[in-house]
Amino acid sequence: MNIQTIEAGVLRVAYLEAGAPDGWPCVLCHGFPYDVHAYAEVLPRLTAAGARVIVPYLRGYGPTAFLSPKTPRSGEQAALAADLLALMDALQLQRAVLAGYDWGGRAACIVAALWPERVQALVSGNAYNLQDIARSWEPAPPEAEAALWYQYYFHAERGRRGLMSDRRGIARLLWRMWSPTWDFDDATFERSAAAFDNPDFVDVVIHSYRHRFGLVSGDPACAHIETRLTAQPPITVSTIGIDGSADGVNSGTAHHGHHFAGPYEHRVFHGAGHNLPQERPAEWAQAVLDARGR
Repeated sequence: MNIQTIEAGVLRVAYLEAGAPDGWPCVLCHGFPYDVHAYAEVLPRLTAAGARVIVPYLRGYGPTAFLSPKTPRSGEQAALAADLLALMDALQLQRAVLAGYDWGGRAACIVAALWPERVQALVSGNAYNLQDIARSWEPAPPEAEAALWYQYYFHAERGRRGLMSDRRGIARLLWRMWSPTWDFDDATFERSAAAFDNPDFVDVVIHSYRHRFGLVSGDPACAHIETRLTAQPPITVSTIGIDGSADGVNSGTAHHGHHFAGPYEHRVFHGAGHNLPQERPAEWAQAVLDARGR
């Protein structure tokens, strides 16, 4: 994979680009703890359909780097969305199809909700992926709480130190727990695990999982976005929300339909876990094409 870089907002973003330069723009965003290789088998399917595909490493991953040591190493949802919008601006993508899951899906959902004029269509793993931070302390059913053990672990200094000392071990465990039917091999994991060696990875991850519970402050530069997100704005663009029936961290989002005010379809990838595009690349690519075609 050929990695390019561009200055966008507070970052020098590393990204993959494939397809004809004049193809229809499509940005694919990965989640935690994954990287751009989640889309390795999606890329050729979309470029064959005429797409110009951009796959960025999120802040804290791979070669993506902060331009200034003074920028807060925030992992909050507003920062991820600001990064995505800044990347689109830097690449002069006035309008694009956005697709993502986990952290990347959250960034895509926020841009679609707040800047719908920039989004032709949206594909979102786990559907409406915006965090409702004001309600983050309302308890979930016991099974859902148990699945979030890693988030509570990261709230404490013990969890930060654990991630610092064994980021690969934690990530590999989450891969297995979240995608119990996905038989990935060592080489597949290591290709993505290299992205976790980014010097900002731990700080960004820990901030993300503390901020979403209101335990730490966000980046003041992103406060205006977080304020808008408190209203849980609807998404009006053409959207396909996707769940995996074997997802070990999210039990399903069929109930999210009321968050979508435009054309919306909910799909389930049967037997798939949390890492939807890497586990089901053909189905994910088809969802992108279908959402765009509406």
